Amino acid sequence: MAYDYDLFVIGAGSGGVRASRIAASFGARVAVAEEYRIGGTCVIRGCVPKKLLVYASHFGEDFEAAEGYGWTVGERSFNWQKLIADKDAEIDRLNGLYIKTLQGAGVRMIDGRAVVTGPNSVQVAGKTITAERILVAVGGWPSMPDVPGIEHAITSNEALHLADLPEKLVIVGGGYIAVEFAGIFAGMGVAVTQLYRGEQILRGFDDDLRNRLAKEMVAKGIDLRVGTNVTLIEKTDGGVRLSLTDGSIMDTGAVMYATGRHANTAGLGLETAGVELAPNGAIKVDAYSQTNVDNIYAVGDVTDRVQLTPVAIKEGHAFALSVYGGMLTSPEHDAIPSAVFSQPPIGTVGMSEAEAVAAGHSIDVYESDFRPMKHTLGGSSERAYTKMVVDSESDVVLGAHMIGLDAAEIIQGIGIAVKAGLTKAQFDATVAVHPSSAEEFVLMRNKRD
Repeated sequence: MAYDYDLFVIGAGSGGVRASRIAASFGARVAVAEEYRIGGTCVIRGCVPKKLLVYASHFGEDFEAAEGYGWTVGERSFNWQKLIADKDAEIDRLNGLYIKTLQGAGVRMIDGRAVVTGPNSVQVAGKTITAERILVAVGGWPSMPDVPGIEHAITSNEALHLADLPEKLVIVGGGYIAVEFAGIFAGMGVAVTQLYRGEQILRGFDDDLRNRLAKEMVAKGIDLRVGTNVTLIEKTDGGVRLSLTDGSIMDTGAVMYATGRHANTAGLGLETAGVELAPNGAIKVDAYSQTNVDNIYAVGDVTDRVQLTPVAIKEGHAFALSVYGGMLTSPEHDAIPSAVFSQPPIGTVGMSEAEAVAAGHSIDVYESDFRPMKHTLGGSSERAYTKMVVDSESDVVLGAHMIGLDAAEIIQGIGIAVKAGLTKAQFDATVAVHPSSAEEFVLMRNKRD
């Protein structure tokens, strides 16, 4: 059968763009459909604009620290509307670069939401298109709980486009998106309350990092309440009124939910082609991103393996290498370094202490608690903390974790070492870069009792 394309990709985010470009480089005829903007969650409404806002929120503390270094900082003010306009201009620039990348690769871009109508066909804007293979890369979408009045709440999507900065904001959730936005808005002078129904924020991260971040957030003025949730949201003239599980009432300018994300598969027509989905709507795939339907594949957050942009990119690349490059490649999902752009930031790779114990390892834990050099004259009381989880029998470093200034930058290099399976002795044999915070990872000598 003659198909319109060799590969039809649904979704032009990080994974879909990489798969499209690499497949086309091997001579495949590729088309990609995108219903919103080329670039996907990360570029348009996720990590890129969020990181720009993180940078913006730090300047208040930087201005205060400058005095300790001999600078006199004059009158200053913050313009939320200008920040958002400048952020949007940068997103437009990146969107344009992604479009040029696909054009340069010879990939056809189609505007609209594609719906699967069969194992080899999709429909976009009323037109049916056939393809030898279909790759689904539609990512995820914020999940909203079934709370009365939830229609009055916003998500991180809307938080990036608020017309005005509220005086008060409540953020519901305890994951990385929640803590990042709490730091962003608090740094811009908003009175932030964060509510989380669990016992501590950042479930799944190493407990020492979780506890230390919670203390630092409170020290920065964030009203962090764990074991607390919202039961009712009511619209008021000044914003919203929240009824909480502890029986209290809270009035605030806005309430933002960051309570998880789900695979964006609703209405995609995958059932028509017989594609098997997990109970949470994620697409089930094998080690090579292939679904139970031989010619349909999926990569990125829609598969709910590891919801990180670099992982989606690697999955998309591996798919193209396997199917069109003649190099069977399975994307690896172990020892993935990641960062939380909280304030202070977190960098982590490998197993947490609890995960190592649960996996049956006999472990040694090394740690260091210190004040980053920048803060000695800057005046901040914020501290940094590094931790290594080591297998006591093999001496292999199972996990490395940090909270503090530059943690996100530092963990990338440490991630290479952990991925390579290096031992604590090899870390110890490495010469330190001094003075730096990164050197703590090669100077830790004392085991925790």
